[in-house]
Amino acid sequence: MSSNLHLNTGSNTTVSSGGLPSRRNTELAMLVFAVLVPVFAYANVGLAKEGELPAGMLGYGLGLGLLAGVGHLAVRRWAPYADPLMLPVATLLNGLGLVLIYRLDLEPTLGSASAPSQLMWSTLGIALFVAVLVLLKDHRILQRYTYISMAVALVLLVLPMFFPAVNGAKIWITIGGMSVQPGEFAKIIIAVFFAGYLMVKRDALALASRRFMGLYLPRGRDLGPILVIWGLSILILVFETDLGTSLLFFGLFVVMLYVATERTSWIVFGLTLAVVGAVAVASFEPHVQQRVEDWLDPFHTVRETGNANQPAQAMWAFGSGGVLGSGLGQGYSRLIGFAAKSDYIFATVGEELGLTGVMAILLLYGLLVERGIRTSLAARDPFGKLLAVGLSAAFGIQVFVVAGGVMGLIPLTGMTMPFLAQGGSSVIANWALVAVLLKISDAARRPAPSPAPSPDAEMTQVVRP
Repeated sequence: MSSNLHLNTGSNTTVSSGGLPSRRNTELAMLVFAVLVPVFAYANVGLAKEGELPAGMLGYGLGLGLLAGVGHLAVRRWAPYADPLMLPVATLLNGLGLVLIYRLDLEPTLGSASAPSQLMWSTLGIALFVAVLVLLKDHRILQRYTYISMAVALVLLVLPMFFPAVNGAKIWITIGGMSVQPGEFAKIIIAVFFAGYLMVKRDALALASRRFMGLYLPRGRDLGPILVIWGLSILILVFETDLGTSLLFFGLFVVMLYVATERTSWIVFGLTLAVVGAVAVASFEPHVQQRVEDWLDPFHTVRETGNANQPAQAMWAFGSGGVLGSGLGQGYSRLIGFAAKSDYIFATVGEELGLTGVMAILLLYGLLVERGIRTSLAARDPFGKLLAVGLSAAFGIQVFVVAGGVMGLIPLTGMTMPFLAQGGSSVIANWALVAVLLKISDAARRPAPSPAPSPDAEMTQVVRP
């Protein structure tokens, strides 16, 4: 009797030829935990701050559960063979972000309540997530729009220059009283352009003219693309004083260039150009200078004025958190000020959940990036491989520059922590990013169709004497 199971050892999944893969049930089980953990955290905040369960706990739990259920049903219907870990991890991060924002809403000095609007943005994010799964029949269709995506991405990156600066950086556009951060959507579109461009040009870019100190140096004419991207990232940094988008934009290209060509020299050139550009801009741009100064000496304002600025407050928050933290709702995040819900929300994690909570959150981010890279390795087409690694790199670089800036590893960039921080543009764009990765994963893990029986083979008879 022939078996009806196909084992794909490359993608580590077992699926049945007669129905949906069993991993969807695994995804559903993990989604239950991804909803229950934030609900218990929500209850913990209410007990710590008010001594009783919060009034909106049931509505919050049902809302998050409904969003997770809609996402799961969409994946089960339109991406049945997709990776089972991405959706639960994204749901857990989104849910924990809502809990942290609700916890900060309870501080009267941090402004009006933001958790309800963040839940609304999360709902729109799930709606876009479902739309991508339904409308994107095949991720390879995106390859047709390589140069159109480049034009769209450049428009999105340039638009904030024509709008007023917010907290020193021009990263927002305001339409009818609604603010949008176009850089969050541009990172996905840029990844599409880089994947399509490098798939065609990777052989030319991989050629080396000579070997110097163990590195293969690229030909002079092949340096053109990286110099153009470097120049664009510098222009963004100069005109918008947006260090985060510049690092993300340039770092994404260098990572994808290295993956496409397997030349270490591109990494060396990329890091060199990034350092040179950042130092050059910091030498004359006051906003960037201030952030570099705060990074080098976060406590200079304490000595000069007696008041601690946000970087110093963040350092104290991480330091006071210790290993296990003070407990949800029992920290002093209000001292950080207006950016506690956005740029510095990770400091609240460090203070109230401690080193254990910080490592758990970073592990969730790392797991999401790892599943994206695994999807890239399993993809059967070069465009899908490059696009998956590009989207994973964009997500990972954003986490690094935000967490690194808050913890003092690098200068603060002003970007938002994916899924965790307050911001509608960020949560919507990152749900779309996860949806594209799931479509690529579905195509990579889908069992190959069984070969059609050959008429000649059926007509051939073996006669034994």
